[in-house]
Amino acid sequence: MEELFIWGAENAHWLWWALGLLLLAGEMVIPGVYLLWIGVAGLATGLVAFFMPGMGFDGHGLVFAVFGAASIYIGNRYFYTRFKEAGEPTVNTRGGYHVGRVYSVCTAIVNGRGHVTVGDSRWLAEGPDMPEGAKVRVIAVQGTVLMVEPLRD
Repeated sequence: MEELFIWGAENAHWLWWALGLLLLAGEMVIPGVYLLWIGVAGLATGLVAFFMPGMGFDGHGLVFAVFGAASIYIGNRYFYTRFKEAGEPTVNTRGGYHVGRVYSVCTAIVNGRGHVTVGDSRWLAEGPDMPEGAKVRVIAVQGTVLMVEPLRD
């Protein structure tokens, strides 16, 4: 058993590299658990252990803790925050694309309801009464209904 400890102390870099690769493999099996960053810290600790073999396991453990904390911080700061959504999600809100756009009335708006031409289709519109052919600006979208106002020059 003592020979095993002696071998481990002499080949600590191999143990750290094996631990790092094992953690990286674990990230492939269980993604999103920060094993990637801890695995990178294990590989980096193996590199330190290769160049500084007399440091001992206590020193290597401290180096691993520092590298682990630093790699998790860097990974979280520069990789994960990039994908966080800012503001309202745009999934299933395509009607918002029309807000601020100008369309023409294809069926007169009477009693607050009519139709406007959007590309090659007609959309239901609500707003003040306007004749056919009038230009309107979309101010809001409620479901499939465009809320419009007369275009002011």
